[in-house]
Amino acid sequence: MLRTHTCGELRLENVEQEVTLAGWVQRVRNKGGLIWVDLRDRYGLTQLIFEEDSSEKELLEKAAELGREFVVQATGTVIERTSKNDKIPTGSIEIKVSKLEVLNAAKVPPFIIEDETDGGDELRMKYRYLDLRRNVVREKLQLRHKMMQETRKYMDAQNFIEVETPVLIKSTPEGARDFVVPSRVNPGEFYALPQSPQTFKQLLMVSGFDRYFQIVKCFRDEDLRADRQPEFTQIDCEMAFVEQEDILSTFEGLTKHLFANVKGVELEEVKRMTYADAMKYYGNDKPDLRFDMKFVELNELAKGKGFGIFDDAELVVGICAKGAAEYTRKQLDALTEWVKRPQIGAKGMVYAKYNEDGTIKSTVDKFYSAEDLQAWAEAFGAEKGDLMLILSGEANKVRKQLSELRLKMGEDLGLRDRNVFKPLWVVDFPLLEWDEETNRFHAMHHPFTSPKKEDIPLLDTDPGAVRANAYDLVINGVEIGGGSIRIHDRTTQQLMFKHLGFSDEEAQKQFGFLMEAFEYGAPPHGGIAFGFDRLCAIFGGSDSIRDYIAFPKNNSGRDVMIDSPSSIAEDQLKELSILVNLKN
Repeated sequence: MLRTHTCGELRLENVEQEVTLAGWVQRVRNKGGLIWVDLRDRYGLTQLIFEEDSSEKELLEKAAELGREFVVQATGTVIERTSKNDKIPTGSIEIKVSKLEVLNAAKVPPFIIEDETDGGDELRMKYRYLDLRRNVVREKLQLRHKMMQETRKYMDAQNFIEVETPVLIKSTPEGARDFVVPSRVNPGEFYALPQSPQTFKQLLMVSGFDRYFQIVKCFRDEDLRADRQPEFTQIDCEMAFVEQEDILSTFEGLTKHLFANVKGVELEEVKRMTYADAMKYYGNDKPDLRFDMKFVELNELAKGKGFGIFDDAELVVGICAKGAAEYTRKQLDALTEWVKRPQIGAKGMVYAKYNEDGTIKSTVDKFYSAEDLQAWAEAFGAEKGDLMLILSGEANKVRKQLSELRLKMGEDLGLRDRNVFKPLWVVDFPLLEWDEETNRFHAMHHPFTSPKKEDIPLLDTDPGAVRANAYDLVINGVEIGGGSIRIHDRTTQQLMFKHLGFSDEEAQKQFGFLMEAFEYGAPPHGGIAFGFDRLCAIFGGSDSIRDYIAFPKNNSGRDVMIDSPSSIAEDQLKELSILVNLKN
């Protein structure tokens, strides 16, 4: 070993010991006859001291030539610091160096490698290997590591078996776009990279494995944003001989285990809410329960009073912001403009202030009496000092608009505390959702999700009303996991494919292997998959998953560090039987 200790290890009890450290030069402070060097490794930072002495002149000169990020080895004696630094664990000691060796010199880095850096996102991604030296980034990956270890510990204790499933599979038409891989030995044919190990984990249940999990890479060729990457990691799980309640209980246990052992937080009981209630009261299938502001529908109280915007609307609905009646006209005008932005799409906003003197003033006073406005306040449960914000329009659209307004108000009023965690199971999702572009129903979750038995007759008469045995785990308005009880018999699976618009031939070509497996004794089974990168970001208090991935892609799906994706040689294209016009 090139070192006896790490740069985060030494304390006062090590004084007078001779030690050897190795690491990167963080900073050099040269006072002429006295030089201090901060030496950094993954474990911390230790100060080295070089003092002018006739026998150590050469050593001092060598130290003076050090630059940022030089890789060095230093041997010396641990001494107590006269001027201690209580901001770092090693701040009570320093190393009086007797021997210094430069293991590798370094160019001046393109940005400062410290917690507060001057490097922008693109620059830091281009030199990601340098960015990873920063404490704030390294700590995020250490958090990820700990969450992986604790996940495996919990799953092993619950008798789950970790099984690796194939990465080269076949492309399927449902879900997001696949990344495809040409086969050289099968010209004109392609593999696909898995969007999830869904069919394989179901086949493992048919195989009798009973309890499976995998921390697995998945791939989706879709538009990107802060919480999406073309390749991402899931905690993928499946259980046999279970009902929905068994899965909710098991993975509520995993979530509580991670919070307790990684964050030291005792998570509260996970509440339950149906999808229908989530949409009705929050306009969102992943509501943030850190604050209230449930939707209140005002159709009966607001319509028929001559205010055309409300009278012509399918739905009049609002929220009550506690203590926000002090908002100024300027603030309310800005809020109105905010909801009218194209990203939100509202045509306007009505507000009513419940003043401290007991009066209620609104933007529509000429249409509504004081008694009418008092009735609004009672419906909202509003008190003196509260602000009522109301939108109207087409029901589905206005709920989504109000959901965005609710989240903004929660943020503006400081109600979305990152240190508070409110978990929620959202259950009873629709089995199918209508797609305007393809003009047909698609599976909301995936085609293997089982419908509720009592709703199966509705498949022929009202497909959109059929509920699924599907569930999502939501924390603080972020979906961190989703799953379902699966179909486990051929007849029901064929019925599902039929209602999704598959012909018998298409279903057989794409999923014949799974339906055949169901005929050899498939047990009832179900599972869940957690978005592991997103879960790490929640634990780390971040909105973006990027810093929890060692080598992420940018918003264009590019790795700017290795310049990928990139073109390949013409010989490779010929070998893969891919015909392209290289000039284009």
